[in-house]
Amino acid sequence: MTFSIVARCADTGQLGIGIASHVLAVGRVALYIEPAVGAVATQSLVLMSHGSRVLASLQEGLLPETALQRSLDLDDESAVRQVGVVDASGNTAAFTGESCIAHAGHHTGEGYSIQTNMAADSGIPRTMGLAFEGSSGPLASRLIVALDAGEELGGDTRGRQSAAVVVVGPEPTGDPLTERTVDVRVDDHPHPLPELRRLTALALANHSLDVADGLLASGDTAGAATSYAAAVEAAPEYTEFRFWQAVSLAGSGDLEGARKAWAAIERGAERRRWEDLLSRVIAAGLVGPEVG
Repeated sequence: MTFSIVARCADTGQLGIGIASHVLAVGRVALYIEPAVGAVATQSLVLMSHGSRVLASLQEGLLPETALQRSLDLDDESAVRQVGVVDASGNTAAFTGESCIAHAGHHTGEGYSIQTNMAADSGIPRTMGLAFEGSSGPLASRLIVALDAGEELGGDTRGRQSAAVVVVGPEPTGDPLTERTVDVRVDDHPHPLPELRRLTALALANHSLDVADGLLASGDTAGAATSYAAAVEAAPEYTEFRFWQAVSLAGSGDLEGARKAWAAIERGAERRRWEDLLSRVIAAGLVGPEVG
């Protein structure tokens, strides 16, 4: 089956979509999302225009149920479609056509909608919903919790192949690097969901790095240090995250913190690579020469 969840985080206002299927690169066709507007997953015999049309209607101020019905009314083959919608206020709507392949169905809850077709078990939508409701942490991680719950009940009756997660912030920023906190796909893999979880953790860390880079470039070294620390915590095995953390701490005057961050780099086999980069960062004027 294809199984998906669209959701809004009540705490952060983020919108997200998680999806998995036994098709190649399911994330390239099924996910439509805009900050402050909504998220749409379209599946079964996919008609991609449902995603763009529903988002356009949400942008006009229509509620998900009305926006979805407007799009379905334009589809002569809606009986084979499946669509889930959540808007920026957490309102939801879902549709499963009567000709979708069993087990096919959907389940909506507060701030989320789940859709499944060709499912190994008819209880998967509700099980995914309960898993999502009982989860905590970043929205991207919670979406994967829901997908994992569906997989544990058998997932797609055909097997597994691809998966994707995308999460956007509550407001548009005009910068894709900061607007999408997570945007990862596993296009073809024998175990796509564990790989998706790994990539999601790295994406969350990388988002913190992108935010920190912007703060460092603007001269906010203290703010950059906080964001770099978040990146290191999320992906401690990535030396580059530690490098920028050390640079930002030094630039903000926390030389002791910088030395601690740098100590792990000095012990690494590629220490000279990072020493060379440090000299280039100083030459670029991002931090003062005293950092070296």
